[in-house]
Amino acid sequence: MALAMMKFAPEENLTRYLQKIRKFPMLSAEDELKFSMAWRDNADHEAAHKLVTSHLRLVVKLAMGYRGYGMPIGELISEGNVGMMQAVKRFDPDRGFRLSTYAMWWIRAAIQEHILHNWSLVKMGTTAAQKKLFFNLRRLKGQMQAIEGGDLRPEHVSEISRVLDVPEQDVVNMNRRLAGSDNSLNAPMSADGDGEWQDSLIDDRDSQEEVLGEHEELSDRKALLANAMKCLNDRERHILIERRLKDEATTLEDLSQRYRISRERVRQIEVRAFEKLQKAMKAEIADRRNVVKKNFEQHRIAA
Repeated sequence: MALAMMKFAPEENLTRYLQKIRKFPMLSAEDELKFSMAWRDNADHEAAHKLVTSHLRLVVKLAMGYRGYGMPIGELISEGNVGMMQAVKRFDPDRGFRLSTYAMWWIRAAIQEHILHNWSLVKMGTTAAQKKLFFNLRRLKGQMQAIEGGDLRPEHVSEISRVLDVPEQDVVNMNRRLAGSDNSLNAPMSADGDGEWQDSLIDDRDSQEEVLGEHEELSDRKALLANAMKCLNDRERHILIERRLKDEATTLEDLSQRYRISRERVRQIEVRAFEKLQKAMKAEIADRRNVVKKNFEQHRIAA
């Protein structure tokens, strides 16, 4: 979509950026309706451009409200501009309200999503209640003048829990997360600089030995099955594959029509083929064990 190619990133300092966006005129209700319909009905990119640029000051105003989260204001404005473009893309002028009313939700959502993704993966949760607590805790602490460091007072915890309808322990945990600092995994574990914290992390992936062992076991099973299948004739092999070795088994009806036999006959062939296959596989496993046992005895005698 061409609208997504328009960029209004505040790459200069904020003052210069504000000077630039003030040059874009504010739209009257009539012009906004006209341009909205032109974009919706005819995909008029020039109309969409006018809708977006006329609301860039709104994006800046909303982005300023999130300055306390440690993100560069330029990033917040850029993300808010993306939300503004999404709002224009989805705006329905027939609803009867102004674009700014609709766009505020998209702008805030884009900014909040950026903050959540960039704040800290280990600090933040992802549930709706945790997001609500994250974006309202600082504001409520300011209203209560609970700006001192350390844990919140019990009465403050209780009040925030009541207002936001979240457990008190969640309030305590979130406050501690926001107050804590991130530590680098490359930081030395000791004063002499010997080793880093990342060296002590556990790798949850399977070891190379386990991967190799599983691969060899799978290959061995495939080879065993392929050899055992040789004891079946073509019809038995095909019916067994269709009925037992496919993710979605072929129906007895389909196979009966193909071979022009009854469904019961197909079922009998399937059962007989499976029994023959089991017998052949057991026999080969027994032969392998005998070979291993014979080799072991020979080595023991030689020793």
